[in-house]
Amino acid sequence: MKKIAVFTSGGDAPGMNACIRAIVRGAAYHNVEVFGIVRGYNGMIKGDIIPLNSQSVSNIIQRGGTILKSARSKEFMTSEGRQKAYDQLKEKGIEGLVAIGGNGTFTGAEIFYNEFKIPTVGAPGTIDNDLYGTDYTIGYDTAVNTALDAIDKIRDTADSHDRVFFIEVMGRDSGYIAIECGIAGGAEAVMIPENLTPVSDIIGILQKGFAKAKSSSIVVVAEGDEEGNAQIIAKKIKEGMSAELDIRVTTLGHIQRGGIPTASDRILASRLGLGALEGLLRGEKNVMAGVVNNQLVYTPFHDTITKKKPVSEDLIRMVEILST
Repeated sequence: MKKIAVFTSGGDAPGMNACIRAIVRGAAYHNVEVFGIVRGYNGMIKGDIIPLNSQSVSNIIQRGGTILKSARSKEFMTSEGRQKAYDQLKEKGIEGLVAIGGNGTFTGAEIFYNEFKIPTVGAPGTIDNDLYGTDYTIGYDTAVNTALDAIDKIRDTADSHDRVFFIEVMGRDSGYIAIECGIAGGAEAVMIPENLTPVSDIIGILQKGFAKAKSSSIVVVAEGDEEGNAQIIAKKIKEGMSAELDIRVTTLGHIQRGGIPTASDRILASRLGLGALEGLLRGEKNVMAGVVNNQLVYTPFHDTITKKKPVSEDLIRMVEILST
């Protein structure tokens, strides 16, 4: 394999640039020509494909976002769109792909291989840490620390005004960000999609706190919790408690996706980028490079896409014990 291309797709995540850098410099080490596809599958369809070299990725390891941009492509979901993408790759002689992204990215790559036999190896780039086949995903550690920094600041104002704050973090289908920044931030309760916590339980936790003369509380809510988002849950709590509560809601939103990647994310991204590249050069295809128990592993896209990655029961238990 002499020509490969790398692209980022789906939601951006801190550390994607470090991953791109590792792929490009790894390709140079192995004497492989490498291209960058701008704006993911959209760029593949439009032929927005640029040559990259070691100089192209100089001074990007510390930058958030992705220098290759990202986009969601409805056209790639059609056979006509995928044909256009294949034609563009064929014209440039590209023989394999490294895809940095999540479930949607890998689903597209698997379909693309089945139709046109262009092999792809993935690197897990998503702040949600929800991909089966890796202990951690690129961007997760930074997102947790970003959320934690916000929670620490909100804790100060909650304590000053004797308030209850409901803080919503990202995690439509995954509670990893919520549970880790909740534990690290000393939250009184954490609500995640993987573990149903009825509103009545939260009311009980808050009432116990008030009985101990606790004047302020923090509840961290993953956006995909079954009881609803933070606004809905806060409203239910207020209606369900007899005591007059001063409740505030903060939605952290997209600040969790941006910012300078932590050292942990830079190292993980570099390891997974190089692992994805070298797997591709060895003949791996339709797999995601991941790290499990500190070992580099390759998991079939099918498993990554279809299998659920559970939140550790130990973490859930820690929330229950440490909030008392």
